[in-house]
Amino acid sequence: MKHILKSEFADWEKRYRGHFINSISGFKPVSLVGTWHLNGCANLAVFSNIFHLGADPAMIGMVSRPLAAGGHTLENIQRTGWYTINHIHTEILEQAHQCSARYDASTSELESTGLTLHQDADVNAPFVAESRIRYGVALHEIIPIDVNSTFIILGHIQSIWMDESLIQEDGYIDLVKAGSLCSSGLDGYHTVNAGRRLPYAKV
Repeated sequence: MKHILKSEFADWEKRYRGHFINSISGFKPVSLVGTWHLNGCANLAVFSNIFHLGADPAMIGMVSRPLAAGGHTLENIQRTGWYTINHIHTEILEQAHQCSARYDASTSELESTGLTLHQDADVNAPFVAESRIRYGVALHEIIPIDVNSTFIILGHIQSIWMDESLIQEDGYIDLVKAGSLCSSGLDGYHTVNAGRRLPYAKV
């Protein structure tokens, strides 16, 4: 087994190190985050650092890149207070991945990739109609992370759209049936096989 110290990987080529460190945390959910730009364009961005924060109240968190890295999602969320999270599945993967390109503010990723707008009167942000699991989120708080200039965005889930057949009797959502993908590294996408559910562990 190879032993790699910080003194070694800190000197690696930037892109190589980026792939390596982004992969080491393992598989992560991957979704399109939808926001409205000031000019009325529907902005879509690929996010993989999305995490459950709590069920009561229903909250979700995600990590945003530094403002200097570009992108309009954080600015749009700060301005409107709303965003959507849309699961990516195999049938829309290439279109979803294309949304990671550096489009300018006057270009809608939704229109450019041929995805379909779905609107919800209760959510001031665009949904992706092709996504099988999508939900609207109201901003709660944006926390700056000083060490690397990233941001943690915390929000309350307000509105959920999904096929009823995906919801099992105990409330568990069948992500395999939905075809929701996960990601690794900067550009690796993976399908998920049926796993195991174990009973609640007790001492």
